[in-house]
This record gives sequence, C-alpha cells and structure tokens, in this order.
Amino acid sequence: MLLSLGLIILIGLFLGEILKKLKLPSLIGMLLTGIILGTFGLNILDDKILLISEDLRQIALIIILLKAGFSLDISDLKRVGKSAILLSFLPASFEILAYFLFARLFFNISPIDSLLMGSVLAAVSPAVVVPRMVKLIEEKRGVGKSIPQMIMAGSSCDDIFVLVLFSIFLSMAKGEGTNFISLLNVPVSIILGILLGCIIGYLLDRIFEFFYSRDYLIRNSIKLLIFLGISFLLVSFENILKGKIPISGLLAIISMASFYRLKAKEIVSNRLSEKFGKIWIFAEILLFVLVGAEVDIRYLSNIGLLGIVMIFIALLFRSFATLIAVKDAKLNKKEKIFTIVSYMPKATVQAAIGSIPMANGLSSGNVILSIAVLGILITAPLGAIFIDNLYNKLLD
Repeated sequence: MLLSLGLIILIGLFLGEILKKLKLPSLIGMLLTGIILGTFGLNILDDKILLISEDLRQIALIIILLKAGFSLDISDLKRVGKSAILLSFLPASFEILAYFLFARLFFNISPIDSLLMGSVLAAVSPAVVVPRMVKLIEEKRGVGKSIPQMIMAGSSCDDIFVLVLFSIFLSMAKGEGTNFISLLNVPVSIILGILLGCIIGYLLDRIFEFFYSRDYLIRNSIKLLIFLGISFLLVSFENILKGKIPISGLLAIISMASFYRLKAKEIVSNRLSEKFGKIWIFAEILLFVLVGAEVDIRYLSNIGLLGIVMIFIALLFRSFATLIAVKDAKLNKKEKIFTIVSYMPKATVQAAIGSIPMANGLSSGNVILSIAVLGILITAPLGAIFIDNLYNKLLD
C-alpha cells in the first residue's frame, strides 16, 4: 500500500505540475495518473487501496467541504437565495430530460434506461467546482453578487437531488416499481442537514469559548481534528439513518463550518481555513487519482461519436436551465456565462455510480458506464479549464 501511495503522490504531483506549465488544470494530470496506474491501465495500484478508494475519496471531499464552509459567508446567500435553490435541481432536471429525449434514439435503450443514464450524468462535481469557488472567494472575485457562494451552495444540493432520482430510476429499471416518496425526502434531507450543521457549529463555538474563558487554549490544530472527527460522524450517521430519517451529512458539514465562522473570531476561522487548505493539497491528489483509477477507457469504443454528441446536447439543455435559474440574480452576460461553465464538470458521482446499472444486470449498463466515463473525461477537464482561464475575464 505504501508503494501505491508513493506513486500516487509523486506521479500525481509531477503530471499535475506539467499540466500547470501547459496552462491546464492540474487535476487533468491527476486523472491521467489514476488511469495509467489503475486496474485498466498498468494495474500497479495495491488492491487494498482500491478497496478503500470510495472511503478515501469521501475523506478528501469532506476536507474541501470544510474549507468551503470556513470560506462561505451565510449572509451573502440571502441575495441569491432563490437562484441557489433553483441551481440545486433545475439544471440537473433539464439534463436528465435531454437524455430521456435523445439517449433512447441514439443508443436504442428503453425510456426508463434513458432516465437512469441521465441521472448518472446529471450531477455536478463538488470536487472540481468547490475548491475553485473557494479560491474565487479568497480572491474576492464575483463576491459582490455572491456568485461563487451561489454556485457552491447549489452544486452541494444538486448531488442529493440527482442521487435520489438515480435510486428511483434504478428501482424502476429493475422492475421494482416506483417510490416517489423518496422525492419528498430531498428537501427534508437538505433542511435537516443544514439545521444539524448550524446547531453543531454553534455548540462548538460555545465549547471553545468556554475553555478559552477558563484560560485553557485549544490549539487550532486540535480544532481541525475535532471538525474532521465530527464530519466523519455526520457522514456515518447519514448512512446509518438511511431509510429512516433523510439527512444530508455533506450539507451538515458545510453549514457546521459556515455557522462556526459566523460566530467565531475572524482570525480563528481564517486560520482553520488555511489549515484545511494545506491538507487539501494532499487530499486533491488522492481524490482525482483514485477517480481516474475507476475509469475504464475500454468502454469508450462502445459509443464512439454518438456519445460525444449526446453529452454536448445534454450540456446545452443544462446551460439553458442554468440561465433560467439565475434569471433573477441580476447577473450580467459575462457572469451568466461563468455560472454556466462552472456547472459543467462531472467526476466523483459518475465514478461512484456509473457502474451500478451494469452490476445490477441491466442490458443498458455497458452503455451507461461508457457515457459516464466519457462524461468524466470531457467535462471535468473542460469545466476546470474554463473556470481557471475565464474567471478573471468574466468576474469583477
């Protein structure tokens, strides 16, 4: 396992820096590292790492969401509340509609399988989007109109909505009927997640202040570990309570950090944000290399040019819905374009669920996995390139 970790870190860093020199996002180099080292490449990564790959990716995502929470000012969202809510479901819904209309014609699959394909592809990737929005907040780009905050909040809820739809469509495709009560769990999950996070953030601030008033200083490094430990518990509780009480652990993490930032001294929250930023350097490599390791490029030959056409048609539908979502946010043309490109990247969710339809024996499973792989390879680099190279031209 140590050999694999060493290769992941060194080759991921090396290829990431090469891509940076070429004015491209470093995550492309990290994805390539995973593809080269993974099961479907040279196959030299330890099986033990691949077995816990999902957990490691979850940890990396938690780290960047905590940093996002410490950078997110809740009061900024008041101005764009409606747009953030619409962004959490409207673009994904339109993208699924595109697959429903065209995928069954392109790939000769059933309407239900088309919906299932759309739900696999519709989720935006927080792992690509959130760190870039955090960077914009730190550089004060677009914060006057709360653009990065709006995108960050919307993309965090987007995944919950899409994953619920995926579970519904998967049940329908397997002939198990529908369970539309699951859709009602989406707003409940979001509200409970935010509420729980705010309560924990408030309690942590009170506890830390209590010890400080008793001349017992809790170091920021210890606070970092406490936030990490609680975040792991929140995600675990979400899994334990699944089917009983719908609650979003990831939203609870963001709101916990955001509410703590609201209550704590600015210097304390800034230092915690810096510390999580340093950990993210390692977590980012781990996340994208392991996502790349999940990609089986052998499936790309199954869909060819039609797959590329399908993905771009779906992105057009998604872009149109994004424009509708931000209609009342008082954005100019450049800012709307930036919001559209920021809502393009797909990676983590597609790597996690792309193979599930095939594992469940669906006849369309191979095609769905192929589209998921192609979606990652096209949209993650393209979205990252657009965000990294256009933000200084499109945002004040």
